[in-house]
Amino acid sequence: MDSTPPPSSASPFDMVSSALGQYMPVHGPTAAAGSDDPQEDDAARRDVSDAPPPADQEQILGAVDLDRDLRITRWNLDAPVFAGIEAVAGGPFVGLLPPSDVPTVTRRLRQVLETGEPHVARVQRLRRSDGSELLVSMSILAAAAPHEGLTVSLIAMARRLHLYAAETAIGTSLDIGETAQSLAESLLAWGDVTAVDLDFAVWTGEAVTEQPQGRLRLRRAALVPDRAWPDGYVTPGDDLPADASRLLSQAIRRDDAAQAIVIPDREAIERVLGSPRLVRALAPGEQAAAVVCIPLVLDGKPPVVLGVAEVWRRADRPFADSELFDLQELVARTSHHVDLARQHQREHTQVLALQRRLLPRSGGDTIQTASVYQPATPDSAGVGGDWVNSFPLPDGRTALVVGDVVGHGLGAAATMGQLSMEARALLSAGLAPDEVLEHLDETVSLLDDVESGLAAGYSALGSTCCIAVYDPVSHHVEVASAGHLPPILVPPDGPAGPVAIRPHPGLGAEFALREPYDVHAFCAPPGSLLALYTDGLVEDPALSIDEGIDRLTDAVSSVHPWDALEQAAQRVVSAVAPRRRRDDVTLLIARMIGYRKEDTTTWRLAARGDAAARARTLVSELLGQWGTAEHTRDSVLLVVDELVANAVRFAGGPITVRLIRTGHGLLCEVGDTGNGRPRLGPGGLLDDAGRGLHVVHGLTTRWGVRWTDTGKVVWASVER
Repeated sequence: MDSTPPPSSASPFDMVSSALGQYMPVHGPTAAAGSDDPQEDDAARRDVSDAPPPADQEQILGAVDLDRDLRITRWNLDAPVFAGIEAVAGGPFVGLLPPSDVPTVTRRLRQVLETGEPHVARVQRLRRSDGSELLVSMSILAAAAPHEGLTVSLIAMARRLHLYAAETAIGTSLDIGETAQSLAESLLAWGDVTAVDLDFAVWTGEAVTEQPQGRLRLRRAALVPDRAWPDGYVTPGDDLPADASRLLSQAIRRDDAAQAIVIPDREAIERVLGSPRLVRALAPGEQAAAVVCIPLVLDGKPPVVLGVAEVWRRADRPFADSELFDLQELVARTSHHVDLARQHQREHTQVLALQRRLLPRSGGDTIQTASVYQPATPDSAGVGGDWVNSFPLPDGRTALVVGDVVGHGLGAAATMGQLSMEARALLSAGLAPDEVLEHLDETVSLLDDVESGLAAGYSALGSTCCIAVYDPVSHHVEVASAGHLPPILVPPDGPAGPVAIRPHPGLGAEFALREPYDVHAFCAPPGSLLALYTDGLVEDPALSIDEGIDRLTDAVSSVHPWDALEQAAQRVVSAVAPRRRRDDVTLLIARMIGYRKEDTTTWRLAARGDAAARARTLVSELLGQWGTAEHTRDSVLLVVDELVANAVRFAGGPITVRLIRTGHGLLCEVGDTGNGRPRLGPGGLLDDAGRGLHVVHGLTTRWGVRWTDTGKVVWASVER
């Protein structure tokens, strides 16, 4: 064996071999051993071979080194338990496996090569030269530098060790499919084909209750080995035929108690299933002549059946009583892992539903939007708190919002939904982006009050948010940010880069850190792209945050004006997102379109008594040029008259009148320097106060107020 390197540079093979006991000789080319001194290698091997093995130590461990082509370079399998496992230098490692396991193990080996993440404690069979099989716990590790390839450690499985290792492997994931797959792989030690069929409520994450006898609806969650199956056979993701679900549920629930059953031969299988169609659906081939079905039971009062595990064997291998006991013990030990995965699936589904609810629908006529949301890992403990939204405001503008709530799971999802809906309501009510962030800051502080927030075990302090509002008439965007990374602007004929917004602490910061939120305004002419995102898209351990933002800028700049925005957003994420993500990834891209110049006109009038008449004349001429229908023109003139008259009466000048021709009607805007909020009053028959707003309310589909730095704008929408 190679001379032992320092611990900092020890390869996985050396460390595993050291754990085996250094009396075990190593086979394979000396070139693969990692030492440049042949005399040193000879001395090391001589020292190892001369060391006597401990008399009371059972040798159950082994190790195999592989190159990047998955061929054996050296091995350590001299323990007696590995007798008959014939490793050959330069031979493929999969030559040690049963043929049916080759595709799955090859996929696992290549996955570790690509990602560097170990695959631990897989229950696996190895072929002996006499045709028998050895059950091992197999772990796959990436070789340490400067070596390349893999080290595969093997632990020969005694019964108790197998049960422990199987339970450990099954409990490593909260994904329902992976949990069922791990159980099926562990059960393969007792059979040729194994399957796990779960009740539909478990598979979908719904709450489980006691099912009436014969009412299980089973769906196949896992099947081992991974190979091509004949037509008609039930594979993962397929529902079992209703007759098969009923038969299985009746069989395992005899005498109102869930218990394992054994069908010992092919004739009995065909007799129980009753039809060739069910035999084709459940029996995996002619060789499988016996099956044991073990219920997965959730302890409780009364117990609840989660599903059925099935182990199939050839006719020449009947099930012994001790094997049935082991099978039932393993399934009983791991049923709670299946239920934990069900609970996680339920939470995951709920949070995803909320995420989908918050995703942008459509951008409207003046802006195109596309968004991408990707959780950090498919089986993470709930989806994260990233959220993104875009929606048209009632006054014709469009709001773009992206936020990152601290944490994962239902606590983060609840806060995410609350902040998103509050932001939408406040923006629709006419508040500016900085005012909305002030309210969100107060909300986060209230949510984390000692009595209301921290008592629930979740804190949203430090959450971030960025709000952009696009005006399609002026082609200006207003942006305000609370601790969020700056948006990326790509103008049609200028340099692209992040928007220069002043940094600000996240939401819920301490009072001493709070400062007024800034609003940064900039021009985004038609054809511009604006990208809002969360930090998970640009944070890469190998790069600085500025380099990540630069990469995102380059990727967004490469989007062609004619590219479909949905596909472009996916390409940007694929090009920029870190390969090994630690956080959720969110991206919102908006393409500015705006209104054409001929679809909007603005007038400035002095706040005099003839302002309303002057406004009616100007608007009437424009509506004539637009060819507006007479009934629409009358409504618009009356609305403009009332709004301008109110501005002259209750506010100061100058007065701004703007008319916009939209895809579905006309939008009238009257701005003034007043700060009073127009409100509808009771409006009695002889009460003149507020009568104009009642007229506006009756003639329009919607009307409202938005606030500006110099006053307010009252807007009203009239359908054509």
